[in-house]
Amino acid sequence: MEKIFDTDRLTKRERVEKTLNLQPVDRVAIHDQLSYNAKVISLYTGKTFTGFEYKHEDICAVIRQTLDACFPAVAPLGTARVSNNDGFVIQHDNWHSTTVSRPFHDVAGAREFLLRKTDELRRVGRQAEYGFPPGIEPKAATETRFDAERERENYHSYMQALQDHVGDTVIIDFSLQTGFCDCWSRLGLDTFIWLYDEDPRAISDYIEAYTDSDLRRLHAIADPTLSPVVLIPEDFASKQGPIFSPAFLRKELFPHVRRMTKAWQSHGLKVIYHSDGNFKKVIADLVDCGVDGFYCLEPAVGMDIVALKKAWPQMVWAGGIDGVDLMERGNPDQVRREVRRTILETNALNAGGMLVGTSSEINPTIKPENFKAMVDTVGEVINPDFVEI
Repeated sequence: MEKIFDTDRLTKRERVEKTLNLQPVDRVAIHDQLSYNAKVISLYTGKTFTGFEYKHEDICAVIRQTLDACFPAVAPLGTARVSNNDGFVIQHDNWHSTTVSRPFHDVAGAREFLLRKTDELRRVGRQAEYGFPPGIEPKAATETRFDAERERENYHSYMQALQDHVGDTVIIDFSLQTGFCDCWSRLGLDTFIWLYDEDPRAISDYIEAYTDSDLRRLHAIADPTLSPVVLIPEDFASKQGPIFSPAFLRKELFPHVRRMTKAWQSHGLKVIYHSDGNFKKVIADLVDCGVDGFYCLEPAVGMDIVALKKAWPQMVWAGGIDGVDLMERGNPDQVRREVRRTILETNALNAGGMLVGTSSEINPTIKPENFKAMVDTVGEVINPDFVEI
């Protein structure tokens, strides 16, 4: 049994499963994305990094020491400017990427691009992009048609190889999506809006084809023995609230979220939904889609995890420790107080349904001493009444 703290009584997976099932836990589970902060990785590995030269195995070593659940580790992206097969020019900046230019310059060009990609999705589906750990290669496609057996074999190889690196830590994969966020971010928000005004069917058809493609992959790869939970990441909100009207989301996004959620659940997995920003206006809609919980929860924009957990106790809530004002600019004592408040005021030790983590990820500007304070405090706030069944 791989422990983070000497007092741990449950395995990492047992703790995560009880959390997802709203059951008492020995302590609250910890979840985050650890791929981007060299100082945190240095603190736990004992290695010195002057920049982003740490390796995939370094990230995974820290995950094993500090997290019950994690997103797949991502090695630094470097700083190259690259063009993809669709003609988009992407600028990497080690831990994030920016679209520099697109293969179209107006709404007509965007429409032509989207129609072509929709046809491609319907004919051959979406190309799987698994971030295999070093030394592992996917099984190559021999035909353009969808091969469920190959998809399953590649996904199992990917998850098992990653599991070997992160030990007992539960992997929360997010590789399957509805295509909604992909569509508006690829086109650019302004172009997306103008195209929808001129030809809403072009947008709707793309999102539907994308979802259909990923649902086909989902049914080929879903396996709760690999992990009990997945994430559906579809951003649609700003600091002030949803970027799109609730009526628009109910038409173009939520039906596809519902389809994907039900599909994962039919294979025995729980589903966590992610969007940045303040999405309180449509939490009820997402609950109606059947999702089991939510991830990110930025308190600075009104998404306080304590208030949300009290308002929606039947849901799982993950994240919520302010990743900017607190983790970047605060001090360890402030972090400890907030972690304790989050655990105790939600009754998470007895009610389950909460994973402690930051409101985004452990980005490069988060102080390593603050990350350590967050982790250590979780280990200090244990459930004295926990009885292992």
